[in-house]
Amino acid sequence: MHRFLVKLSSSSSPFSNQLRSLKNQRLILPLLPSSKPFTSSSVSPPPSPLNASNRFGYPYSADLFRNLSPLNPNSRILGVNGITSSRCISSEAVRESIEYDVLIVGAGPAGLSAAIRLKQLSQEKNIDLSVCVVEKGAEVGGHIISGNAPIEIPASSDKFWFLTKDRAFSLPSPFDNKGNYVISLSQLVRWLGGKAEELGTEIYPGFSASEVLFDASDKVVGIATKDMGISKDGSKKENFQPGRVTLFAEGCRGSLSERIIKKYKLREEVNAQHQTYALGIKEVWEIDESKHNPGEVIHTLGWPLDPKTYGGSFLYHMNDRQVALGLVVALNYHNPFLNPYEEFQKLKHHPAIKGILEGGTVLQYGARTLNEGGFQSIPYPVFPGGAIIGCSAGFLNVPKIKGTHTAMKSGMLAAEAAFGALHEGLNMNTYWDNLRDSWVWKELYAARNYRPAFEYGLLPGLAISAMEHYVLKGKVPFTLKHGKADHEATDLARKWTPIVYPKPDGVLSFDVPTSLYRDPKIPEKVNFPEYAAPESRYCPARVYEYIEDEEGKPKLQINAQNCLHCKACDIKDPKQNIEWTVPEGGGGPAYSLM
Repeated sequence: MHRFLVKLSSSSSPFSNQLRSLKNQRLILPLLPSSKPFTSSSVSPPPSPLNASNRFGYPYSADLFRNLSPLNPNSRILGVNGITSSRCISSEAVRESIEYDVLIVGAGPAGLSAAIRLKQLSQEKNIDLSVCVVEKGAEVGGHIISGNAPIEIPASSDKFWFLTKDRAFSLPSPFDNKGNYVISLSQLVRWLGGKAEELGTEIYPGFSASEVLFDASDKVVGIATKDMGISKDGSKKENFQPGRVTLFAEGCRGSLSERIIKKYKLREEVNAQHQTYALGIKEVWEIDESKHNPGEVIHTLGWPLDPKTYGGSFLYHMNDRQVALGLVVALNYHNPFLNPYEEFQKLKHHPAIKGILEGGTVLQYGARTLNEGGFQSIPYPVFPGGAIIGCSAGFLNVPKIKGTHTAMKSGMLAAEAAFGALHEGLNMNTYWDNLRDSWVWKELYAARNYRPAFEYGLLPGLAISAMEHYVLKGKVPFTLKHGKADHEATDLARKWTPIVYPKPDGVLSFDVPTSLYRDPKIPEKVNFPEYAAPESRYCPARVYEYIEDEEGKPKLQINAQNCLHCKACDIKDPKQNIEWTVPEGGGGPAYSLM
């Protein structure tokens, strides 16, 4: 396949500005500069560039949080429109290339923090540095979910409950939310995107990274985007357009990050354990004014989960009569009949939660996996040609259920290392060195034994973690190990009794959708008879649905359009038959309140 290379210098030109603003071509975005200049004399320059004011998203002001409008994906999609035919020199599709000094995939807290820090350094040193961020969501912030994030509503109270079926018992809170704020993380990410653009970062939503590109020496030199315009049968539609983008900050269980970790054996490099995960399911409600207590923060353990399943819930009172309610379920649970979504529905009927929600309205629903491996599971984050940052590496502080601050700091440290590698004769290994010298490392080290302590059950886990948190302050002279990998933890169905969940009442509890499969034969032949089809329960969006075929036998129906991109299926499938892959750019959820 022939590739048409367009070299854009870091200095701005009318042609480069217009090329970066127009749409409908997919691109190759190499990490390394090319010696090939733009030399196509047969191509006429596009019209004059778009007004620069159209390219900057938001003013740097805290007032924007109340009236945010999404970043416009059409103004940032890379490519050249209407001149493809003059560039085709074979029957295959032509691929475009634009080069940047630094390419970041994922417009989340880590990716945008890295972009901002890079542009700050370039201004401080008076060095022209081109930075591009690509994001699979149709909008910046559209795929972001979190429990809480600091900025607008200060935390006014910090409660920790142990739930039984009908009671809530108060416990000392280990979360220490004094000085924190409660807001929507998706709105915070939008704000970060605006700030990054103000500094000159180019942000392109709607591009799904699907392939890592390597040079002859096995060094990462970029990524390719998911082919757009492909029919369900794999054939190319008339609007089929190949192209590529770049990535490093994909979030939890990043598809390309996982491939890089395996290819370069980054866990083995530092003797890190396997990563462990949880599934977080969340709703944002608008409740009665009399029940709304802005800034109130509640975390729970116990019911509705059984004593051998790690997890808990959170309820944050946000702004404008809104509350965020969620349930986090560790994906190393053993019972294949357990349905995290249905457990979440049960939670809403607990007397302590029901009283808050009654009379309210659900505004949004979402789900996402999160890393829970902590300190023990951090891989070596540097590989030839780049680094892994944020939740792709796994910097969540498990006992606090917070990872935004650590993700942002990792992005900043990686940005400083990248700047040093490009302009100061250093290498990316300084990222690893500086990470271990930072407060991130100290914080995660102190919290390292909290999650594996619960391998012994709920009450032993509470006792061990309380002793370490309140008495020993994380200074235990040993480090506990994680148990089995999540997919290995699922028992055969014959060892368990099916769980009968109550029917949703349509007021507090509801039914939902599911996620996606690699081999349609394995569900019916293995998952259904041996594990009672756990994918129909662990997926919080009902992507996997079993229906009867013409002969009355169970047949798997995949409702791919329901997928929330939580990636629980990729983690929990007993036979590791599911490989979650990115959809076309702009696909998936569009969270605005999460």
